[in-house]
Amino acid sequence: MGEERRSVTMDDGVRIAVTLFFPEGTGPWPVLLEARPYRKDDVTWSQTHDYRRLCHEGGYVVCRADVRGTGSSEGIALDEYTEREHRDWLQLIEWLAAQPWSTGAVGMFGKSYSGFNAIQVAMLRPPALKAIVPIFATDRRYTDDVHYGGGARRGIDFLDYPLSMVAMNALPPVPALAGPDWRERWLERIERTEPWVIRWLEEQTETDYWRHGSLHGRYEDIEAATMIVAGHADGYHNMAFRTFAALRAPKALLFGPWSHMSPSSSMPGPRIDIVRELIRWFDRFLRGLDDGADPPIRIFVRRPTPPAPDLESFRGAWRAEPTWPPERLREQVRPLGSASVAGRRPPRDELEIRGEVGVTGSIWCADDLPFGTPWDQRADEAFSLVYEWPPLDAELEIMGHPRVEVTVRSSVPVAYLSAKLCDVFPDGTSALVTRGILNLTHRDSHEHPEPLEPDRPYTVTVELDATAYVFEPGHRVRLDLAAADFPSSWPPPLPGRLAVEREGSRLVLPVLEGPPPIAEPPTFAPGEPAPAVRKATWRIEDDVLARTRSVVIGHDSEEETEDGTRVSSLGGGRIMVSTTDPGQALAQGRYRYEIAWPEATVRAEATGSLRSDAHAYRLELELVVLQDGREIARRRWEREVPRQLQ
Repeated sequence: MGEERRSVTMDDGVRIAVTLFFPEGTGPWPVLLEARPYRKDDVTWSQTHDYRRLCHEGGYVVCRADVRGTGSSEGIALDEYTEREHRDWLQLIEWLAAQPWSTGAVGMFGKSYSGFNAIQVAMLRPPALKAIVPIFATDRRYTDDVHYGGGARRGIDFLDYPLSMVAMNALPPVPALAGPDWRERWLERIERTEPWVIRWLEEQTETDYWRHGSLHGRYEDIEAATMIVAGHADGYHNMAFRTFAALRAPKALLFGPWSHMSPSSSMPGPRIDIVRELIRWFDRFLRGLDDGADPPIRIFVRRPTPPAPDLESFRGAWRAEPTWPPERLREQVRPLGSASVAGRRPPRDELEIRGEVGVTGSIWCADDLPFGTPWDQRADEAFSLVYEWPPLDAELEIMGHPRVEVTVRSSVPVAYLSAKLCDVFPDGTSALVTRGILNLTHRDSHEHPEPLEPDRPYTVTVELDATAYVFEPGHRVRLDLAAADFPSSWPPPLPGRLAVEREGSRLVLPVLEGPPPIAEPPTFAPGEPAPAVRKATWRIEDDVLARTRSVVIGHDSEEETEDGTRVSSLGGGRIMVSTTDPGQALAQGRYRYEIAWPEATVRAEATGSLRSDAHAYRLELELVVLQDGREIARRRWEREVPRQLQ
């Protein structure tokens, strides 16, 4: 049967575009579904190789679907993960299960967006959905996604996903698949699709908007067998331990060293063949096969690695654990009063609230360059409170979520606290192990933030990101506290001062003591060779007279699909903050896609800026769409939204 492109009609008459990959033979076969808004037939066509492997090596029918209103699916894409989208996948799963070539057993899988909706659809318990594999996804959309983290708006991400979706959602259906009315459908799509980022800007606290599609607090809703795939350098790893611990369904955790790239090709590595792991999981729960169950938790434990923004691979080793939390897990408390204070400091442990601190930490979620990994932290430590403990005389292994419990006083009603756990090498290199940030107005609630009373002491907890790491003998544990984490997070609104009371404040480390209960380390088929680095720009610029600091990024790519379609993309821009007034910040960027088919060459380009002062965000977006070099549509949006204790 080979491969088939077709449409499946939903209950409202909208047709969802799918590609079906069929194994050789007569079937029936189990079915795997991946659903994304990233245009299966052109923009992400290069990932077809994995679908074919799942089909031919695994013996699965694989269904790749375009979200309604994207790619060649009909309808309008109103937002991420809408209730209507969920109904589409429930109906599609029912359709897949009922086909004569199907055994009736369906699995869902995918990275990022398709990992999110695999979780969300599993929460609705369609009878045919037996297993899922969410890769780099989250259980809590407000706290651990591309929009907000720790109650603070994400920063440099504005130049990527939010802008890219304005442009991508304005591309037409594939003419050869849509038929003669493709251009009319395209014009309707351009006219009716609103930028998703507008709603994201308005929803600044954890309301029902973000709780929709969030598994957090509802883990019992999932009955499908769930294998969570997480990565140390990826941003979506905080669900790993808490979701694994809370799920009642059959479950597993595969936690590797990876960024937001496929585990088969990630930089940093080590890389593994993720397709083989998908096949083994789905064989177990869609076919009832078991070639020897893996340990419930397989995790890569990092070891000290000289930091670099284009790191090829971490040092470390794979470890297996039978349960979470491990029985040998203990909390080690390190009072800040027992640490030495590095650098020159004023009489009190006090920070100037500066917006430009944090560039050496890079972005919260590494991916293809220019979204690389952190490098030596010492440049930012000059503007941080730095606490460190004496060199270790034995290995110190941590696994889980470190946290900082600290008493602070702010001179202003809105302030942030960034915490970074670092490994200091004998030569002085400071390597970032894990990080966290908290908008201090969110200290008690992400739904109902409250301003700080100036100079009143508040004891707050900053939970750091999930990690597994070994500090080696001769290395030092270091904690960096700062008032910003730019450009990963948007800068705080007000200049001022933030004081830390060392007495009673502490760093709490989740330490593993004793030998592991499973001595045999997990093994994997190797991944692919290191990928070629795409064209990228990544600079840090200081304007001395204007008193600003900027991070400038850019990237572009070109490829040709096997049917001769040419696809190119270009994105990037600048995020800038005043070095004297952190509320004055600006992100400006553009994202462009161009696709050349025999019928037409189309281009959609989105440009945008997000500007802030102490009181408001100002968003400006423009979309320009061309066919064969001629402009056919132009749209513009402007919004001013008050900062809600942000």
